[in-house]
Amino acid sequence: MSATAANRGIPGIYHKAGSLRAERRWALWTAYISLIIACIIFLAPPVYMLLTSLKSNAEISDLTLNPWLIRSPTLENYEAILGNPIFIRFFINSAIVTTCVVVLTMVISVLAAFALARMRFWGSQVLATGVFLTYLVPDTLLFIPLYQIVGGLGLLNSVWGLILVYPTLTVPFCTWIMIGYFASIPKELDEAALIDGASWSQMLLKIFVPVAMPGIIAATIFAFTVSWAAFVYPTAFVTTAESMPLTIGVVSQLVRGDTFAWGQIMAGALSAALPPVIIYAFLMDYYIAGLTAGATKG
Repeated sequence: MSATAANRGIPGIYHKAGSLRAERRWALWTAYISLIIACIIFLAPPVYMLLTSLKSNAEISDLTLNPWLIRSPTLENYEAILGNPIFIRFFINSAIVTTCVVVLTMVISVLAAFALARMRFWGSQVLATGVFLTYLVPDTLLFIPLYQIVGGLGLLNSVWGLILVYPTLTVPFCTWIMIGYFASIPKELDEAALIDGASWSQMLLKIFVPVAMPGIIAATIFAFTVSWAAFVYPTAFVTTAESMPLTIGVVSQLVRGDTFAWGQIMAGALSAALPPVIIYAFLMDYYIAGLTAGATKG
């Protein structure tokens, strides 16, 4: 009887395994098709920009040609951009602003996150939530009062004005990421350090910063991306070419009335996007790890 029952159960097991394989096959096909569609949607704009940047003005103006094909590739647009001193000035301005904002953001975020996550005090949880909620306020609502503040300080048309206002975009989110990472560190490390006579500053520098390095890298990448690619604030606060960052400098200098130098605009936009792309290519794993910890801890 037992052997007969076992033989009857075997087809059911095989049928279940076959259905699982079929479901897995359909899931893989669905995932691959979704990824292909997403890649086409998200990669089409940069590919079109690259193709346009490699065309001459005459080829771009000829509407009878296929816009996705290049008849005679040329690097004249990149040569015009890289050989223009004003665009080198734009790049230097972006580098200065981004470096200062990243350093300022990380100092504030690490100290604030450590205090909110580890130095428990009355209202720390409410304050931590409030810090993140400030990130949800769109910059299109903030630039008007910030314009009055920057103007009152005499920092309009200056890179220092941008360095002052950019942390309003970067500090809240970076602090939230670091709170999640610091909260995930076992409390036994705090107790062991306090027993050994370590101060709070020593605990932060010698224990928490090395352990939370993936989160720090993720926050740094985010601060770099936001400050490098910001568009609304520099458009509102900077009108002179000498102080413009690369994001608005390319547009302001290559659009004259109804005349658009599309080839140079695309070359300048791709050149501006290159530093973040390089950073994400090498540090993507740290960025994902930092965002994951920040979203699930604390």
